[in-house]
Amino acid sequence: MGAEPVLRKVRGEPAAAASVRSLAMSYYNSSELLVPGSAGQLVLQPLWDRLKTWEALTGSPFFPVFFSIITYLGFCLPFVVLDVLCPWVPALRRYKIHPDFSPSALQLLPCLGQTLYQHVVFVFPATLLHWAQSPALLPAEAPELLQMLRHIVFCLLLFDTEFFAWHVLHHRVPWLYRTFHKVHHQNASSFALATQYMSVWELFSLGFFDMLNTRLLDCHPLTVLIFHVVNIWLSVEDHSGYDFPWSTHRLVPFGWYGGVAHHDLHHSHFNCNYAPYFTHWDKLLGTLKRAPLPAWLSGCGGSPSDSGPLCSSHLNQEKHT
Repeated sequence: MGAEPVLRKVRGEPAAAASVRSLAMSYYNSSELLVPGSAGQLVLQPLWDRLKTWEALTGSPFFPVFFSIITYLGFCLPFVVLDVLCPWVPALRRYKIHPDFSPSALQLLPCLGQTLYQHVVFVFPATLLHWAQSPALLPAEAPELLQMLRHIVFCLLLFDTEFFAWHVLHHRVPWLYRTFHKVHHQNASSFALATQYMSVWELFSLGFFDMLNTRLLDCHPLTVLIFHVVNIWLSVEDHSGYDFPWSTHRLVPFGWYGGVAHHDLHHSHFNCNYAPYFTHWDKLLGTLKRAPLPAWLSGCGGSPSDSGPLCSSHLNQEKHT
């Protein structure tokens, strides 16, 4: 009974009704912001807000090239230092795939020079053109954490598939190999700075796959940034020549990830292990080749796995079977 006069009074007074509707909408909107799914967004929001204070830098056409070079060289530098120290620190040699090899200055400097040259002469003009056509507009909200992780994994899987197809094609067609891919195989034993020692066509192909996948998945700019960091790190690690206990392929279970030993075999045998990261495509098409475990795991006592490595005792067993 008490509610009816109030309702009649509200219906009879438009201003009061508007006030009630405004209050209801305010409550509705605030409740929308507090949905459980936004908890992951709150985790990344401080980081995203911090990055947005540098919008003048991140929105510049110089930023992608600057970021790519700094990230790449930053990941290469520790391995370059290890290569310099390796002849003087025997303990490091047990983690090297090729213990007797250390890249010389005559190998390092051309790799560094070509990376800088290609980014300045080719990558920067392409970035500038793309920036002029569609300047970056940064969203106010950060991505949701789980969505960001899903997108990064999907981008890596897509990139792995695309490059696998590109890689097989450029090995199976002699003209493509000689013209575009051979330069990347000039160093039989890989090292970190040789990661981007490649032709302009190969560099642009990899960049195109990167950009295509993030566009297909409509990734948040922060996701794109972190994906590029992860992708650069994995590619440098694959070419580093060092197989550590904490290397990525030792952290991913079930032999799903190939890693540095897996990719090193490709550089020495040419006809195997075409996928850059994961092993499923090489397994399906019969191009997966396993590598022996490093010396520090030679007494593993376990069984060989499809992830690639075999210890010396298992290699001896295979020779007699």
